[in-house]
Amino acid sequence: MKGALDVLTVKGFKSIQDLNEFRLGDLNVIIGANGAGKSNFVQIFRMLMAMTQKNFTKYILERGGADNFLFNGPKVTPKITMKFEFASHSDNTAGSNSYGFELTPTVDEKFLISEERKYVTTNWRSYGSPSEESRLYDERNEKSWDGQGNGVGHFVYESISNWMVYHFHDTSSSSPMRRSEIVEDYHKLRGDAANIAPFLLHLKEDESFSGCYQKIVDAIRLVTPFFDDFRLDVQKRGEAEKVRLSWSQKGSDFPMQPYHLSDATIRFICLATALLQPNPPSTIIIDEPELGLHPAAIVILAELIHSAATGTQVIVATQSPALIDQFTLEDIIIVYRKDGASTFQRLKEKDFSVWLENYSIGELWTKNVIAGGPVYE
Repeated sequence: MKGALDVLTVKGFKSIQDLNEFRLGDLNVIIGANGAGKSNFVQIFRMLMAMTQKNFTKYILERGGADNFLFNGPKVTPKITMKFEFASHSDNTAGSNSYGFELTPTVDEKFLISEERKYVTTNWRSYGSPSEESRLYDERNEKSWDGQGNGVGHFVYESISNWMVYHFHDTSSSSPMRRSEIVEDYHKLRGDAANIAPFLLHLKEDESFSGCYQKIVDAIRLVTPFFDDFRLDVQKRGEAEKVRLSWSQKGSDFPMQPYHLSDATIRFICLATALLQPNPPSTIIIDEPELGLHPAAIVILAELIHSAATGTQVIVATQSPALIDQFTLEDIIIVYRKDGASTFQRLKEKDFSVWLENYSIGELWTKNVIAGGPVYE
């Protein structure tokens, strides 16, 4: 898939001491014990997204400063190194475009970034002298060497800036997804679904997206049979027009509001919308999507993940045996700690073929045949 992340190398980042040329596929389901490193893996994507927005320094300082990102601190790890290879063709040819950087801590606990990019047939080229903010955004309009097309800087920016990490944990009464948002905020579904109401309203009103909108509604009905449709009533608030997640239930014309939705229901609405959106990000990352969901809903969720992975790259971090039962072993990446560092391994079915005759994948993980439990060091 164009823009998908094929191979990554990560050295010295949090609990990830040395992840060398690790290959990702269209569908990647990451499992592991608490503290194994799943969240740190997801944070790589969050950090790079901040770099494309020139929010890197703020991102680092808000999370404890540079020392907090170095594996076992600055005395053990003097710098962080990362490299990424992207697919640029529909056949997922690896390494067509690459991007890499080194992060060196400063005395005021910031980082200096040294960045490079390359095309498969060229040498590495520097983005310039080390700086506190990434130059990914600055190179977003870079042209190819002959001036006839876009350069690798443009491609790398477009790929990374189009990633999205979805995290729908906050479903409280004050959560952004339950509140109103201006109708103009519909272009991209935000990571916390703060703009889900205008996003769905746009899909509902635009005839070219009517099929996509109906698929979202149908998926929600499978999990919540009494759900009929979204109302998405627009209200005037001063000079702004705002909309929130109003809806109707079958057999009633009473306008239901976001606070009428259970935590699990509103979370599934966000998940279905993210996975069925018509123009998905180049890579979708979802952290623990199974939270609060009924086992039947988890089966539907897995079907949506499979479907999304046919059109975009999907990375899911989960703790649910019921969810991983819906995938093949080749889809699964196990994260475990070894000598204090996170280790990543993609599973192979041939290694568990005898076990799979009598047990499901989730059962093998629960029994620690697939090593995903706590490691005592």
